[in-house]
Amino acid sequence: MKRGAKGFDWRATPGLGTLTVLVLVFLYAPLVVLVAYAFNASNLAMVWGGFSLQWFEKALANSDLRRAGWNSITVAVSATVVATALAVPAAIALERGRAFFGKPAAESLMALPLVVPEIVTAIATLVFFSTIGLRLGIANVAIAHIVFCIPFALLPIRARLRDMPRDVEDAARDLYADWRQVFLRVTLPLLMPGIVAGAMLAFIVSLDDFLITLMVAEAGSTTLPVYLYGMLRLGVTPEANAAATLLLALSVGVVLAAYLVMRRGGRVGH
Repeated sequence: MKRGAKGFDWRATPGLGTLTVLVLVFLYAPLVVLVAYAFNASNLAMVWGGFSLQWFEKALANSDLRRAGWNSITVAVSATVVATALAVPAAIALERGRAFFGKPAAESLMALPLVVPEIVTAIATLVFFSTIGLRLGIANVAIAHIVFCIPFALLPIRARLRDMPRDVEDAARDLYADWRQVFLRVTLPLLMPGIVAGAMLAFIVSLDDFLITLMVAEAGSTTLPVYLYGMLRLGVTPEANAAATLLLALSVGVVLAAYLVMRRGGRVGH
């Protein structure tokens, strides 16, 4: 390569733009159709009969649907709080702690739920709960979600720690701050954007989870995704479209909030 010559720009690949558009259409066109038919006035899910909000009103008036939604929120909040509380010290130990025997194994174990197919995790959780005889109702779902959500909460926190210079913490120690003061007054405030983003990511993963919940949920602990699946087994209805649209709107809102928090947090020292 000649001096001053530019490297290969993959964005100039012929047809890449067209392929990208086709992939995005393939991924998001079904969501657009679902949202559009949620406002359908017709009783037939796929026959347009005009604009109406009646199915949102019926979905919100459905007591079983509200109960499933409340279960989803309860499990998601519980999983978020516990998973984030465990992810913070884990991230600090892996990024700031001294090297210890088994650290690579611990990191691999933490990342395992991200790599293993969710159906495998769901079946393993069901077998484990059945083996030990754990029957706590909705708490079974919460425990399973906590374990599954820890890696998702851990990722943004570790990424934030990598961007944080150690100098600020060392300076606090030079000023005779003990480890509690360093953590509470220096590390934690600087780490907060990553913690908030990790918590939001854990929340949305728990809220939208279907397979694990389907496996471990007992009677009375059905969450919204599982309830929607039960509705669809009888056929697609406008009410199901409306409920799915509400869940989609909440998911997109939380993901967007997490993105804005991470972006506003920026890089430490910039």
